[in-house]
Amino acid sequence: MTYLSPLEMLYKWEQIKPNEIYLSQPINGVWHNWTWKEFGIEVRKMAAYLKSLDLASGSRIALLSKNCSHWMMADMAIMMSGHVSVPLYPNLNSETLEKILNQSEAKLLFVGKLDNYADMKIGVPSNIQCISFPFYTEDYPRWDELTKNTTPLAENVIRGEKELATIIYTSGTTGDPKGVMHKFYNFSFSTTNAVNVLSLKEESFFSYLPLCHIAERLLVQMGSLYSGGRVFFAESLETFSSNLVEVSPTVFLGVPRIWTKFQQGILTKLPQKKLNILLSIPLISSLIKKKIQKGLGLSKANNIFTGAAPTPVALIKWFARLGINIQEAYAMTENTCYSHVSFKNKIKIGSVGQALPLCDVKLSEEKEILIKHDALMDGYYKMEEETNKTIIDGWLYTGDE
Repeated sequence: MTYLSPLEMLYKWEQIKPNEIYLSQPINGVWHNWTWKEFGIEVRKMAAYLKSLDLASGSRIALLSKNCSHWMMADMAIMMSGHVSVPLYPNLNSETLEKILNQSEAKLLFVGKLDNYADMKIGVPSNIQCISFPFYTEDYPRWDELTKNTTPLAENVIRGEKELATIIYTSGTTGDPKGVMHKFYNFSFSTTNAVNVLSLKEESFFSYLPLCHIAERLLVQMGSLYSGGRVFFAESLETFSSNLVEVSPTVFLGVPRIWTKFQQGILTKLPQKKLNILLSIPLISSLIKKKIQKGLGLSKANNIFTGAAPTPVALIKWFARLGINIQEAYAMTENTCYSHVSFKNKIKIGSVGQALPLCDVKLSEEKEILIKHDALMDGYYKMEEETNKTIIDGWLYTGDE
């Protein structure tokens, strides 16, 4: 496999289709668009500004925001300026935020679209410089103010495949968050192989699950970069459904609670007994399925995924009756979200699917799932003992059975 970093994919699309829209984001109900060229200019301007700060190469720069266009711009600018991105969950409490910023030794923090930053702000150490995204918080110097007189970085920076790209902190549901280190090669390996095996080409993606989570970051951010796709963002929880219907993406990732909410919404309008009758009538059945798919915003979706937690078999079967064939996937932060997926033409309900190409799998004597491929994490940041317990002889001990 030829190594191509996320930055090199940006340079490719800047040249091939500079005037095609890459990012679309609703703000106060109005869609704002950025072409590949405009996206690249914003990234290059912020990268130039970050370089002007004379931070040591490889400095940690954190991202604290819900999904938005400037989240993805900031992540790429951090890469382009020679630093390491540290994406954070937008609902952290101040104590956890402070702990992660200190443990990662973050030198700068991007602050964007948040619900409760006033309470979180207490956890930001006073020695960390902060930059606000446009449209949102006014607490700090704003992105557009800092870059308006900045000349975009002209060079096409290339980051080495072994260089550290990001530290992704796990949600900490089983203890303190652990910082998972991934080099640039891992993004290239995982996304290139996944895009190829799933035949993703210029897809449209709908971004609403946290970009700091490995699944959203790999499928949506990296998937769009490596396939030349387009990303649409949801504006809020309240507009999620209408945004999804308006966008009708070709790739959609849901988690179990989303599928349950979809089901509840359908049954509120069409009780199960009535739905069963309509689905039993051949001509009407087809029309009902199409109407439901369109009503959810999934009428154009070619790949419909579920993951992050087990999805009940009964729920997947229920949607299959409606012509919505959900593909289960299994992976984790530590293996760069590259492990197993159900291919759309080989779905076996109740199974997380097949191992992806170049991914080796075996069971330990205790029946624990072990994974090995070339894009496993470099380890947990500053946690050598934990790392040595998790990766043994090149195998990732997942903790799952």
